[in-house]
Amino acid sequence: MMTKAYAFTNGNVIHGDQHQGLAKNMTILVDEHGRIQQIGKEHDMDIPAHYETIDLAGKYVMPGLINAHVHLFADGKPFTLSASEGMLQFAYNHILNTKFGKSVLIKRMKRNALTALHAGVTTMRSVGEFFYTDVALRDEINANTFVGPNLLVSGFFLSVTGGHGAPYLALVGDSPWEARKNVRINVKHGVDLIKICVTGGVTDAKMVGEAGRLQMTVDEVTAICDEAHKIGLRVAAHVESTEGVRVALKGGVDTIEHGAEMDDEIIDLYKNNPNALNGYTALIPTLQAAYPSASLDTSVTKVSATVKENSRLVYTSMLKSVHQAIEHGITMGVGTDAAMPFVTHYDMWRELDHYMRQAGLSTAQVIEMATRTNANILGVDEFTGTLEVGKNADLIVLEHNPLERIEALSNVNMVMVNGNLIPTPSVTRIPEVDQLLNSVW
Repeated sequence: MMTKAYAFTNGNVIHGDQHQGLAKNMTILVDEHGRIQQIGKEHDMDIPAHYETIDLAGKYVMPGLINAHVHLFADGKPFTLSASEGMLQFAYNHILNTKFGKSVLIKRMKRNALTALHAGVTTMRSVGEFFYTDVALRDEINANTFVGPNLLVSGFFLSVTGGHGAPYLALVGDSPWEARKNVRINVKHGVDLIKICVTGGVTDAKMVGEAGRLQMTVDEVTAICDEAHKIGLRVAAHVESTEGVRVALKGGVDTIEHGAEMDDEIIDLYKNNPNALNGYTALIPTLQAAYPSASLDTSVTKVSATVKENSRLVYTSMLKSVHQAIEHGITMGVGTDAAMPFVTHYDMWRELDHYMRQAGLSTAQVIEMATRTNANILGVDEFTGTLEVGKNADLIVLEHNPLERIEALSNVNMVMVNGNLIPTPSVTRIPEVDQLLNSVW
């Protein structure tokens, strides 16, 4: 796709690599193909006459954010799954799984993807949607039907009978061969990665402790990873217990989503996993997804006592894993679990802030995690994640310096994705969610 060519002048550049620091009064040239052509001082370069010059007047430029764990089917408003099985089945079959229902769903997903983009998220990994609507949305964006974020999509979860997400959000298999078949079904539908549920989850657990209960076997996980890896697809594993992490790692998954407290064997497997696609497994915690339900009174969150206690157990163990990952040099990225209650598509900065408050990381460290590190983990580092010559022009412009205050990311002045400029991004916020989250601290 040919775009306009731009020269961004007088900008303070954050490259996405924490060791490069801040480069002041820089110019970035973006060519007609949407790629970064040159970065340097204006007096050292010749700006072609047809380039549109945008004077940033000392604003801050950095790579677009990468959210490694999102769902697009919801927007972060509180919801509950407390309806009876019969009600859920009726809603699924007679409302959602209809032409009208799917049309409404994909419009909502498009709106949520654009909300994230206007908030500075230029790349998203969607890890579980209904009916391959995420595949359709990605294909619309890639066909230039509209300007959207770079999307990596997983389609349906892979789960087991009675497992997390089953049967409505997941393909169900109860043996290695059934699991392998489900990988093939997802691949046939055009997914970019495979998402599996190794343990139970908070949202659909019926009792305390079910969120981390082991559901898949090592043999099932191994079969899934073998089938995916042979065609170069990564496997992301929903896991919320220590034993679940062990099973997932032994099976060869590429990312652990959420995570749990580690022991020595698990630490070693994260760092050196011969069955993973790239020889190691990364951790993608989702702290902000569990924290409100775990910490606030149920009169505020409206969740059940079971959800609150499961959230508390998961959050406590997940936070321990974050500290262990930092201590032992385990690769760790950033995902928010956007769509879950109280996790919107426009507040990724809150997840970064959480790392800083609860794990002692610096602004430079969390910015690198949300850009360069996430790109490496997701396998898209060849074209995005840092501001470098030859990479796609995925960037955001900020009024204030996020290296001084991470909340600067909550107000984005400009967004560019693949060279397409959004000069005045606009985000519709959810006041009741923002107010609640602001009260947590």
